[in-house]
Amino acid sequence: MNLDALRVRFGAAIGEVTVFRGETNLTADRDCIVSLCKALRDEEALAFDFLSDLCGVDRFPASPRFLVVYHLYSLRHGHRLRVKVPLGGEEPVIDSVLPVWETADWHERECFDLFGIRFRNHPDLRRILLPEDFEGHPLRKDFPLEGVRKP
Repeated sequence: MNLDALRVRFGAAIGEVTVFRGETNLTADRDCIVSLCKALRDEEALAFDFLSDLCGVDRFPASPRFLVVYHLYSLRHGHRLRVKVPLGGEEPVIDSVLPVWETADWHERECFDLFGIRFRNHPDLRRILLPEDFEGHPLRKDFPLEGVRKP
Protein backbone atom coordinates (compact mmCIF):
# COMPACT_ATOMS: atom_id res chain seq x y z
CA MET A 1 0.00 0.00 0.00
CA ASN A 2 1.49 3.31 -1.11
CA LEU A 3 0.43 6.42 0.82
CA ASP A 4 2.77 8.86 -0.98
CA ALA A 5 -0.08 10.44 -2.98
CA LEU A 6 -1.87 11.28 0.28
CA ARG A 7 1.25 12.92 1.68
CA VAL A 8 1.50 15.08 -1.46
CA ARG A 9 -2.19 15.96 -1.39
CA PHE A 10 -2.53 16.69 2.34
CA GLY A 11 1.01 17.86 3.14
CA ALA A 12 1.69 18.59 6.80
CA ALA A 13 -1.79 17.35 7.81
CA ILE A 14 -0.42 13.82 7.40
CA GLY A 15 1.96 13.09 10.22
CA GLU A 16 3.92 9.98 10.99
CA VAL A 17 3.35 6.80 8.97
CA THR A 18 4.62 3.63 10.59
CA VAL A 19 4.44 -0.08 9.83
CA PHE A 20 4.77 -2.56 12.67
CA ARG A 21 4.23 -6.29 12.16
CA GLY A 22 2.43 -5.62 8.89
CA GLU A 23 0.04 -3.06 10.42
CA THR A 24 0.16 0.41 8.85
CA ASN A 25 -0.57 3.38 11.09
CA LEU A 26 -1.05 6.94 9.93
CA THR A 27 -1.35 10.02 12.15
CA ALA A 28 -3.46 12.86 10.77
CA ASP A 29 -4.64 16.32 11.75
CA ARG A 30 -8.28 16.59 12.81
CA ASP A 31 -8.98 19.47 10.40
CA CYS A 32 -8.63 17.20 7.35
CA ILE A 33 -10.27 14.02 8.64
CA VAL A 34 -13.35 14.04 6.39
CA SER A 35 -11.45 14.87 3.19
CA LEU A 36 -8.72 12.37 4.12
CA CYS A 37 -11.27 9.62 4.71
CA LYS A 38 -12.98 10.39 1.38
CA ALA A 39 -9.61 10.11 -0.36
CA LEU A 40 -8.85 6.83 1.42
CA ARG A 41 -12.22 5.47 0.30
CA ASP A 42 -12.21 6.84 -3.27
CA GLU A 43 -8.58 6.40 -4.41
CA GLU A 44 -8.56 3.27 -6.59
CA ALA A 45 -5.19 2.09 -5.25
CA LEU A 46 -6.43 2.31 -1.65
CA ALA A 47 -10.23 1.70 -1.75
CA PHE A 48 -10.83 1.60 2.00
CA ASP A 49 -14.51 0.89 1.71
CA PHE A 50 -15.08 -0.50 5.21
CA LEU A 51 -14.77 1.29 8.54
CA SER A 52 -14.47 -1.74 10.79
CA ASP A 53 -14.09 0.24 14.01
CA LEU A 54 -13.70 3.71 15.43
CA CYS A 55 -12.61 4.11 19.02
CA GLY A 56 -11.24 6.59 21.50
CA VAL A 57 -8.07 6.44 23.56
CA ASP A 58 -7.48 8.47 26.71
CA ARG A 59 -3.74 9.02 27.19
CA PHE A 60 -4.12 11.09 30.38
CA PRO A 61 -1.90 12.76 31.62
CA ALA A 62 -0.16 12.95 28.23
CA SER A 63 -0.87 15.78 25.83
CA PRO A 64 -2.74 15.74 23.56
CA ARG A 65 -4.95 13.74 25.84
CA PHE A 66 -7.21 11.88 23.39
CA LEU A 67 -6.86 9.93 20.18
CA VAL A 68 -9.67 8.96 17.83
CA VAL A 69 -8.60 5.81 16.01
CA TYR A 70 -10.18 4.69 12.73
CA HIS A 71 -9.67 1.04 11.71
CA LEU A 72 -10.11 0.75 7.94
CA TYR A 73 -10.21 -2.25 5.63
CA SER A 74 -10.17 -2.52 1.84
CA LEU A 75 -12.33 -5.39 0.64
CA ARG A 76 -10.90 -5.02 -2.87
CA HIS A 77 -7.22 -5.11 -1.91
CA GLY A 78 -7.36 -6.92 1.43
CA HIS A 79 -5.26 -4.37 3.31
CA ARG A 80 -5.80 -2.56 6.59
CA LEU A 81 -4.98 0.92 7.82
CA ARG A 82 -5.21 2.52 11.24
CA VAL A 83 -5.66 6.32 11.23
CA LYS A 84 -4.94 8.08 14.52
CA VAL A 85 -6.10 11.64 15.18
CA PRO A 86 -4.89 13.43 18.33
CA LEU A 87 -7.33 15.73 20.19
CA GLY A 88 -6.78 18.13 23.07
CA GLY A 89 -8.36 17.33 26.44
CA GLU A 90 -10.24 20.54 27.14
CA GLU A 91 -12.74 20.33 24.27
CA PRO A 92 -12.24 17.09 22.30
CA VAL A 93 -14.14 17.73 19.06
CA ILE A 94 -13.69 16.28 15.57
CA ASP A 95 -15.83 16.20 12.42
CA SER A 96 -18.06 13.19 11.90
CA VAL A 97 -17.09 10.76 9.13
CA LEU A 98 -20.69 9.58 8.82
CA PRO A 99 -20.92 11.09 5.28
CA VAL A 100 -18.03 8.78 4.27
CA TRP A 101 -19.02 5.55 6.03
CA GLU A 102 -22.51 5.04 7.46
CA THR A 103 -21.12 2.57 10.00
CA ALA A 104 -19.57 5.56 11.80
CA ASP A 105 -22.99 6.36 13.25
CA TRP A 106 -22.97 4.04 16.25
CA HIS A 107 -19.15 4.01 16.59
CA GLU A 108 -19.12 7.78 17.05
CA ARG A 109 -22.02 7.64 19.50
CA GLU A 110 -20.20 5.02 21.57
CA CYS A 111 -17.01 7.11 21.57
CA PHE A 112 -19.03 10.15 22.66
CA ASP A 113 -20.81 8.20 25.38
CA LEU A 114 -17.73 6.60 26.93
CA PHE A 115 -15.05 9.28 26.33
CA GLY A 116 -16.99 12.53 25.83
CA ILE A 117 -15.46 13.14 22.39
CA ARG A 118 -17.88 15.22 20.30
CA PHE A 119 -18.38 14.53 16.59
CA ARG A 120 -19.34 17.74 14.78
CA ASN A 121 -22.22 17.36 12.28
CA HIS A 122 -23.29 13.97 13.63
CA PRO A 123 -27.10 13.90 13.15
CA ASP A 124 -27.94 12.06 16.41
CA LEU A 125 -25.07 12.42 18.89
CA ARG A 126 -26.49 11.09 22.15
CA ARG A 127 -25.66 8.33 24.59
CA ILE A 128 -25.93 4.82 23.20
CA LEU A 129 -24.85 2.51 26.06
CA LEU A 130 -25.51 4.50 29.22
CA PRO A 131 -28.70 6.17 30.45
CA GLU A 132 -29.24 9.78 29.34
CA ASP A 133 -28.92 11.03 32.95
CA PHE A 134 -25.56 9.29 33.54
CA GLU A 135 -22.92 11.78 34.69
CA GLY A 136 -19.46 11.66 33.16
CA HIS A 137 -17.70 9.39 30.71
CA PRO A 138 -16.56 6.10 32.30
CA LEU A 139 -13.61 5.27 30.01
CA ARG A 140 -11.80 8.49 30.84
CA LYS A 141 -8.81 7.76 33.03
CA ASP A 142 -9.87 10.39 35.55
CA PHE A 143 -13.34 8.87 36.02
CA PRO A 144 -13.69 7.66 39.64
CA LEU A 145 -13.22 3.90 39.97
CA GLU A 146 -16.16 3.64 42.36
CA GLY A 147 -18.38 5.47 39.87
CA VAL A 148 -20.52 8.52 40.45
CA ARG A 149 -22.85 8.30 43.41
CA LYS A 150 -26.13 10.15 43.45
CA PRO A 151 -27.23 11.77 46.75
